[in-house]
Amino acid sequence: MINYNNKRFRPISSSENSETDASTVFVYKQSGNIVTASYLSKNIVSGHLIGLVSANGSINMRYHQVNKNAELMTGICTSTPEIHTNGKITLHEEWQWTSGNKSKGKSTLQEL
Repeated sequence: MINYNNKRFRPISSSENSETDASTVFVYKQSGNIVTASYLSKNIVSGHLIGLVSANGSINMRYHQVNKNAELMTGICTSTPEIHTNGKITLHEEWQWTSGNKSKGKSTLQEL
């Protein structure tokens, strides 16, 4: 299992319906197979996620955030890790809003 504790990630690509952008930084914490993260950006006032890490390092998570329009947004996401030769991780994410228009999207996060 991958240990995400104290790792930081930034989006390098996202679907148009995402509220994240290059200013978003996710700060991960992990205890056992439970991972949490906090994040914010120019579009997100406060965001949090909680998930379960599987044996192969994939994360099944739920997220909630308050955006700059004072809207509470929620969603689900599956992150699949890619580990590079330098040890850094790229997360390939497929997600869906469970609020708002309930649209789906994809994002790629790169470890800082």
